[in-house]
Order: sequence, then structure tokens, then C-alpha cells
Amino acid sequence: MIENLLYIGGIILMLLGIAISIGWHELGHLIPAKLFGVRVPQYMIGFGPTIWSKKRGETEYGIKLIPLGGYISMIGMFLPEKASSAAKKRTFLGGLISDARPKPEDLLPGDENRQFYNLSPLKRIAIMFGGPFMNLVLGFVLMLLVFSGFGLPGPSNKVLDIIECVPTKAASTSLCSDGDAPSPAKLAGLQAGDQVLAVNGTPVSSWLEVKPFFSSGETLSLSVKRDAELISLNLKPALLEIPVLDQSGAVALAAGAFVGVRLENAVIHHSISSVVAMSADNVAGVFKMLVNLPIDITNTIKTSINGGERDANGPVSIVGITNLAGEVAANPDGSAQGKLTFGLLMLASLNFALFAFNMIPLLPLDGGHILGAIYESIKRALFRLFKKPDPGPIDSAKLVPLTWLVFIVLFALSAVLIFADFVNPISLNS
Repeated sequence: MIENLLYIGGIILMLLGIAISIGWHELGHLIPAKLFGVRVPQYMIGFGPTIWSKKRGETEYGIKLIPLGGYISMIGMFLPEKASSAAKKRTFLGGLISDARPKPEDLLPGDENRQFYNLSPLKRIAIMFGGPFMNLVLGFVLMLLVFSGFGLPGPSNKVLDIIECVPTKAASTSLCSDGDAPSPAKLAGLQAGDQVLAVNGTPVSSWLEVKPFFSSGETLSLSVKRDAELISLNLKPALLEIPVLDQSGAVALAAGAFVGVRLENAVIHHSISSVVAMSADNVAGVFKMLVNLPIDITNTIKTSINGGERDANGPVSIVGITNLAGEVAANPDGSAQGKLTFGLLMLASLNFALFAFNMIPLLPLDGGHILGAIYESIKRALFRLFKKPDPGPIDSAKLVPLTWLVFIVLFALSAVLIFADFVNPISLNS
């Protein structure tokens, strides 16, 4: 019973975190839009029927039923329709374009110069990039809170024990025979209780900061605290071939550094620079996943139909995210802080995904609007260079049919992932 309640509680908290992330994203659009004088009739979290709303000033703020996104509505997102175009017989595609344009009846007195398309390209870029940027900031803050604030268990910079020899087999580091070479730590004179404070003059606070120095295989200068004394030791890591899993899941041999120490565990608080690097790696991983999305979706469909095990690093929908959050919350073996940090890291990854996804240069995504504004800037600059009349804002409404196609594709992909997360979810217990 308690586990069921914790499972439901985890889902509710994750949904709340997702709603906050979406609202934070839309706030990144709302603030610059208002600063630049654009009238914003609506600020909504979710889609579908409105659950709650309240009007403050000229903007209605609300929450809708389906938590799959959000939006702000700005007047004049597209150029108004020309009188000559309105008089022509409308085709289906022409009707889509015409319906997207601002209507005179939707404008209030004084709105003429408050429409989005009247802004300079740079201001439009600032408005559209504001949303993804807010997700990038929130993702980094959550990572910083977990890795620098709470800290995570990991190998410290203090030696617990020395492995006496270089293993002849990668899996054997505890038994030494007479013919085995002494380990690098043994040769360097490291002892149990030693604390490594610096490598080649660079201060280190955990073994995660020490390890990158080993990859070169060169002799390193260690500053070591032994009891109350500070000593210097020289250590040359041994490079061994160790079995690793390649991208296809097959076992392959790769060069790995071996030092020969066992380390004390401690709560590691990472530096801001290391959190920046981890955040950058996370964002890069999301972009890579987006590039591979067609293949990943195909594999997800196959495994869902055949009942195979899904890739834990593959794409998931909001259903899959909340299911994982519920499993973590209901885990009887997990600590409260461990569950909290896992949830925060999930939200951080989600925000990085929202940043990367919205930067795809296709309408209706933010990246599509940004690309359009960049194109307009270049076009107008070229016209000025060749002393031609200013062509004015680009008519991006003509891309509305393509926008609908992109929307349909995104909806279909979401439906596939939601289906897969129902019938063949990624589970921490699998």
C-alpha cells in the first residue's frame, strides 16, 4: 500500500516538475515579448481544455488539461493578408496560410505597432531563444544543485589500500604471483591513508579529477598528504587492454589506465567547471539522440511489438518519464536524498532535451522562428549592401502548411512513444 502511494506521489511530483519546466520555458518568451512591447493575450501551460485561468492586465494566465507543452500567444506572429490575396479564390493550403495571419478584428486600438512581425530580427530572435535558454539555465542549475550542492557518493582522493601488482588479467586485481610486475602505485611509494591533493600542480578534490591525467600514460607528479606531512611522488600509470562494450553491445578491447589503488568512498562535491562540462556533454548527447531519432523510433517500435528490452538511453515520452519517477519513489531500498537527486537529474535531462528539441530549425519550433529571423537579417543586409529598397519582414506565413506537416510528424512520434511506454516501458527493475 505504501509503495503504491509512493509510486503515485513520484508521478505527481514529476508532473509538477515538468509543468514548472514548461512554464519556465514560456516565461523565457513572455518576459522579452513584454519588454519589447508585444501584446501577449495568453500564457498557457499545456494544451486542450482550460482547467484554470486568470487574467492579469492584458494577459490571461492559465493551465490546460494535456501537459504536453505550452505556449504564449503574441499578436501579429505573421504578416497580415494583402487585400489582393484575400480577394482570390482560396485553396486548402491557401486557407491554412490565410487563417494563420492576424485578423483586423483581433487587434485592439494601439496594436498596430505592437505586433511580433514589426520587431527587428534581433528582438524576435531574443524572444524565441528566450524559451530554450531558460531550459538550458534550469537544467544547469539542477545539475549544480545535485553535483555541487548535495554531492554524490564516489571515489575520494584518499587511498584505502594498495594493489601490489599489475594484473595479468583485467578481472584479477587481488591475487599476485611471483612473476607479476609491481603496480604503479607500489612503485611510486603510495600507501594506505595517503591523500592525493594535486597532480602536476593542479589541485584535485576527488579521484574523478585525478583520472583524466592517466590517459596519456606519462609520468605524473603527485602532491600527497601523508599524516601531517606533504610529500611529492612520481607515478607512471600502466596502460592495459580492458574489455568494454562498443556501441553495438559487443565486447571489444580498449586501452585503459591502471594505477593500483583502492579508494575510500565519500560524498563528492563537484566544481562548477566540472558541472558545466557534464551539462555540455548532456546537451551534446541529446542532439546526438535527435540525429538518431528515426533509428531509435524504429527500434522502439520493433521491441514494443516483439516484447524485447528497450534501450534505457533511448527516447521516452512523458508517460515513460513519470513511470520511472514513480518506480524510484516506490523503491524501498532507496534513501530519500537518493530519490530526490535522481528526480532532479531526470528533470535536468528533460530541460536539456527541451532546449535541444526546441532549437531544431523547423517551424513551429523556436529554432524555426530563429532561422527565419536570421534569414531576414541576411536578406535585408544584402539589400542595403546593394542599395536596394528594404524588402521588409519575410512572409513566414507561407510556411504554415509545412508547419502543419511538422506538427503532424511530431504528434505521431509522441503517440508512438506513449504507446511504447504503456506496452513496453523502460523499467529500473528490468
